[in-house]
Parts: sequence; C-alpha cells; structure tokens
Amino acid sequence: MKKSTVISIIIAVSAFLICLKGSLYVADIRFQAVITQFGKPVRTVTKPGLYVKAPFIQEIKYFDKRLLEWSGEPSDILTRDKENIGVGAWARWKITDSLKFYTSLGTEARGQGVLDEVIESAVKNVVSAYTLKEVLRNTNRKLEYTTKELEEAEEKKVLIKMGRDKIVEEIRKMATRALEGRYGIELVDVRIRYINYVEAVIPKIYDRMRSERIRIANKYESEGRKEEAEILGSMKRELERIESEGYRTAEEIKGQANAEAIRIYAEAYEKAPEFYSFTKTLETYESTFNKQTQLILTTDGDYFKYLKSFEKENKSVSNETK
Repeated sequence: MKKSTVISIIIAVSAFLICLKGSLYVADIRFQAVITQFGKPVRTVTKPGLYVKAPFIQEIKYFDKRLLEWSGEPSDILTRDKENIGVGAWARWKITDSLKFYTSLGTEARGQGVLDEVIESAVKNVVSAYTLKEVLRNTNRKLEYTTKELEEAEEKKVLIKMGRDKIVEEIRKMATRALEGRYGIELVDVRIRYINYVEAVIPKIYDRMRSERIRIANKYESEGRKEEAEILGSMKRELERIESEGYRTAEEIKGQANAEAIRIYAEAYEKAPEFYSFTKTLETYESTFNKQTQLILTTDGDYFKYLKSFEKENKSVSNETK
C-alpha cells in the first residue's frame, strides 16, 4: 500500500473520530442542556443519556437542575414603628425552564443578580409594613425576664396578628409573583437569616439598656435605704422602750428599797430612840470631822450633846479613880 494512501486513511479516520466526538455528548442527571446553533437555541435536553448534535455548528449550554443557593446582603429597613434594623435573607431556587432561562438571562450569575433585586425589594416592602415585634415574634407568648423590674419596663400587652412566619411567606409570594413566567426559574423558599439593629443605632440601644439598668439599680438602692431607715428606727424605738422599762423598774425597786429602809429605821427608832440618835450623831461626826477640821460652835448646841456627856463621864471616872 502506498504511503499516500495510508496517510489519507489516517486523515479520514481522524476526521471521522473528531466529527464523532463533536457530535456525541452525555447529559448528566444533575444538569439540563440547551443546544444552540450559531448562538440561537434549537432544542433542550432535560433527561440524562447519550445524545447527538451537529458537530462544529452546534454548542451545548449546561444548567444545574438542583436547588441553588442565594444569600443576599443585609438591607437597612425602617419598620412601621420607626425602628431602623438590618435584615439579612437567604433563599433556595432552581431553573425550571432552561430555554427561557437561557434566552432571558443566559447565566446563573445573572440569575443571582435578578434574585438580588427581586428578593431584597420584597423584603423591604413587606418588613417596612409591620412593627418590629411582628417581624421578630410568631405568637403572643409572654416573655420571661430575669427581674420583675425589666418585665415592668417593657410593654405588657403584645398583640401579634401576623408573626414572622407569615411575614416570610408573604415575602416569598411577592418575590414569586415578580419572577413568575419571566425567567424560567422557581423560587422554592425564602427565609430571614438574621435581624439586627443597624450599626448607627446600636450604641443608642446600649445606652438605653444601660440607663434602664441604672434606673433599676437606683430603685433597689432607694428601697434598701428606706428599709435600712425603717429597721434603724424600729431598733431605736425598741431600745428606748427597753431602757424606759428598765429605768422604771429600777426606780420602782429603789423606791421599794428606800421605803423598806425607812420602815426599818422607823421601827429601830421606836424601839431605842436614844440609841438611834446616838448612832446617827456618831455617823455625822465621822462624816464631818477629820484631822484638818476646825469647828467653832457654842457649848450648848445639839451637835456637842454627846461630846459633853462623854466629857462628864470621863471626869467622874477620873475622880472615882483618885
């Protein structure tokens, strides 16, 4: 066989293989495909398997059939009760019509961009129509507080008409209506990821919380001082009462003792008045005389009565001795 013939056969086989490779493709179960010819879509493939296309002139655009994730940037929203909050949302979506999706958007990145606009707009429109408590809570369940004062500081009556779950469902429905029939995508689910005050408001919230705690602390301190004053006043009154009763009892005992002493003295005086007078005079001498005492008295005074009688007795005794 001539060399030129062999080369021709090799070229023909290579061309055939190249054409065969360019005309066969596999549709994965995870993806759906759009076949384009010169940039224009000609058909779609949604079922997995081996398929044939025209080589070189037809191309394949694959799109995911699985659920896709969307996570938006936080949005600053002013609620109906004038609370400035930041709301972050996430969603799950999928491509249901690959041909419409390709003709309207072309790529998944552009689909994410459309969802940015649609979902964030729905979040702002719905959340701004409700109060912060409606967005945060689902029921009218009474909240539990660490102290009674904190409970009294909050609003006691909380009436939740919609609740967070219903508000989120309203967001999903609004976004679904905006997407319906336009891009070939389906919004499967929407959820609020977090809710927080915006950074400019957070310091004010902390200041308000701090002032509320200070007010409660001052209330505790005031009540403590009031109870302290009441306890000290009660103690003082009780002490005065005890001292008064003790003084009264002591005075009564002293009075009884003095009366008893007077009675004893009276009985003794009645039995021996001369002896009583003598002993009392001696006690008077003892309490009024010492070594430095000098008295100038008349000789006929009562103060010298026993001294004069004592002097007479000493003289008579001395005379008898002589």
